[in-house]
Amino acid sequence: MARRGLLIILSSPSGAGKTTLARRLMGWDPDLSFSISATTRPPRPGEEDGVHYHFLTEKDFRQQVADEQMLEHAHVFGNHYGSPAGPVREAINAGRDVLFDVDWQGAQQIRNSELGKHTLSIFILPPTIDELRRRLIERGQDEDKVIAKRMQKSWDEISHWDSYDYVLVNDDLDESEEKLRTIVSAERMRRAQQPDLAAHVRALHDQFREKEVR
Repeated sequence: MARRGLLIILSSPSGAGKTTLARRLMGWDPDLSFSISATTRPPRPGEEDGVHYHFLTEKDFRQQVADEQMLEHAHVFGNHYGSPAGPVREAINAGRDVLFDVDWQGAQQIRNSELGKHTLSIFILPPTIDELRRRLIERGQDEDKVIAKRMQKSWDEISHWDSYDYVLVNDDLDESEEKLRTIVSAERMRRAQQPDLAAHVRALHDQFREKEVR
């Protein structure tokens, strides 16, 4: 039977393993895709419109927000970022799942949007704060000052854990990936995700009545 797609939201403090788990999830199901965000910042060298971002003027971005064509949006460091609703709506209706890498505020906006009933939100927790710090250091991507800022921000992000549908403690990456797959597989079978169920039940009812008449 046909199904509708899911809006799969993954959130976590930096270093908890969200990006790695998202990559593994997409490797498990190649039909999964990331939502391509819109932004008002200029393209960086090598970035393509519609591939890395949808690059919009501030006027066009604000108009899309006013027309409720953004599932979520935020103003970050002088630029606007958001998730266009149109491509996501098309994917959902075609039965394709879309991944979102957003914070708790973005997750809340998506849940309150027109597509909110198709949302699956998952928060990734680290096993300990020391482990979170160790992962950030071992990544080797940030200076000490940046790591300190990320650590300070992590508690605010963690404090919103209870607004998510599921919470995973990422102590073991393989185990977390298996749990993530299980969650997605089960949520795909939600009644709201199966638009043909009502027609199937009506058909069963008609078959039952025909047998009664005979």
